[in-house]
Amino acid sequence: MDISDEGRPLDPVWLEINNNVCGGLTGAPSASLVAQRFAGAGWNSRSASWESYEVETNWCRVELETTDRCTLLNGVVDPDRFVDLAALLTRFGLRFSIELYDDDGELLHEIQAGTPSVPIREAAPLLPGRLLARLGLVTAAKR
Repeated sequence: MDISDEGRPLDPVWLEINNNVCGGLTGAPSASLVAQRFAGAGWNSRSASWESYEVETNWCRVELETTDRCTLLNGVVDPDRFVDLAALLTRFGLRFSIELYDDDGELLHEIQAGTPSVPIREAAPLLPGRLLARLGLVTAAKR
């Protein structure tokens, strides 16, 4: 992933606090691909190491690191914009769990969202009629 510096830098007020957000992006693509999504949304993005990226905007800076099981996310966020971070991850189509902490390390808020926890290949298939009915495209069959 190329470095993107087209976004806004982190507001200096957030440079003075400890990391207050952490979480995991389960089943996410590599940190590089997640960083590309943030850059596409107007955030700054830069390589932090061989396997991790740092992304930021004026209200949030997080590091993304790929592990065997998920992509980890940790950094600092304006507490008033925590829900905005979750909304952005949802818009990216990611399954995630993120947590917001206060200065004393106490959990303030947790958001889990995304697709069902059962991988698609393991989920029981729906018959086409049932699938279309769930989508409201056909009415239920008469008995």
